[in-house]
Amino acid sequence: MLIRDAVEDDLPGIFEIYDREVLHGTCTFDAEPKSAQQRLDWLGSHAPPKYPALVCVEPDHGGSRVLGWVSLSPWSARCAYARAAESSVYVHHSCRGRGVGRALMERVFDRAKSQSVAVVLARIVEGNPVSLKLHERMGFSTVGVMHRVGEKFGQILDVRLLERHLDEA
Repeated sequence: MLIRDAVEDDLPGIFEIYDREVLHGTCTFDAEPKSAQQRLDWLGSHAPPKYPALVCVEPDHGGSRVLGWVSLSPWSARCAYARAAESSVYVHHSCRGRGVGRALMERVFDRAKSQSVAVVLARIVEGNPVSLKLHERMGFSTVGVMHRVGEKFGQILDVRLLERHLDEA
């Protein structure tokens, strides 16, 4: 496995993973797959160094297969929040339990620290124990629960807000 910055050629693999959740899961509140231009725009918004998108890949017959990805996004456009970022991490359903998510998060934490990001935040829909367990193992703690803020597939959903402080020993 190799972890590196995402490039345009990775977009089909990234969105294969993401679109499965868009269409069948509640891990994301997006309800429609993104167009080709929206995918390019997404990648452009995650330009290194401060807000990267990283992929975990393995060689696959002349190319590489995306096993998972992680990205950092600004928590808020207000400059006082510059020390905080929001993380998103997704792992291909066939690769879960192999340490892909953990490896991606460790790498993005290193990158975040090097860019003066001191706090990483995550929003996890209630009822997603796999993601919650990963985040807790990575040192995140729950800040609170936003009740009834989302609706998907006819379900009213709560979202847990978590934080990980990178600037603490």
